[in-house]
Amino acid sequence: MYSKPMRERDVIQFLSARLPIGDDCAVIPLKKTHLLLTTDMLHRQTDFPEGMTPYTMGWRAVAVSLSDIAAMGGKPLGVVIALGAPQFEQKFLEEFLDGALACCTACQTKLLGGDTDRHSELTVVTTALGEAQKPVWRSGACVEELVCVTGDLGRTAAALRLLKERDFDRANELLRFLPRLREGQVLAHLASSMIDISDGLARSLYLLSGASRVGFRIDATAIPFALEVEELARDQDELFEMGLFFGEDFELLFTLPQEKLFEARRACEFTVIGRVVPEHEGITVQLGPERIPLPDRGYEH
Repeated sequence: MYSKPMRERDVIQFLSARLPIGDDCAVIPLKKTHLLLTTDMLHRQTDFPEGMTPYTMGWRAVAVSLSDIAAMGGKPLGVVIALGAPQFEQKFLEEFLDGALACCTACQTKLLGGDTDRHSELTVVTTALGEAQKPVWRSGACVEELVCVTGDLGRTAAALRLLKERDFDRANELLRFLPRLREGQVLAHLASSMIDISDGLARSLYLLSGASRVGFRIDATAIPFALEVEELARDQDELFEMGLFFGEDFELLFTLPQEKLFEARRACEFTVIGRVVPEHEGITVQLGPERIPLPDRGYEH
């Protein structure tokens, strides 16, 4: 008899005990540099809700893998796509390919090919290859450093709400995020640790914490919520749910030595949201006079 079904994080924990995984990309030393390799799977039921256009699907499929390259401070070298579906239609393929190619162009990389096959559900697997002279790992954070994020949080949560309200144009625009490759590259020699926020800010903080064996103290008033989230959230609880726990934001969460703050601010835009503390202090959020534990929750397939 097989045991009960496992949650996604349990699967990853099981695999990491037997395989050298745990960062956003596999890192392969090669001569004087490092190759970065990552793969992602998206499928209709979980990742492509009603109202998402084929163009957005193609863009997003490429972008999620390029975001992993960004999180390691890398430069993309190319992307391949494997596409499975119950049947193929030319109009869908044209729009999907247009979106994938547009994302590659925006990120200054190329779509190199891939594979197609019949499948019971629309399924897309993207694999991206990159290069980094100095990869940024999740394990380098140190006590007293700053905790920082690029961009705004909650875009995907807001987009899904807008899809339900049938505001398709705004929703699809929000879903076509631009991977933070430029930011990742300029932060590569400044940040001590980095991860992309695909699982949500809260879960990503726990992943950094586990890798670096530190805690975090986050200032709730400093968290940069997307304007659409502030518009759609009915109260503070919903604001935090959309911006901290929902996930699929694909911004960069990183730690930064205090003395490198000025140089980093000259290199790219980001928000300082907290500070690294000793591991025994855990991960907390300062809400006015209260400091409360941040739940370990986030996006799971």
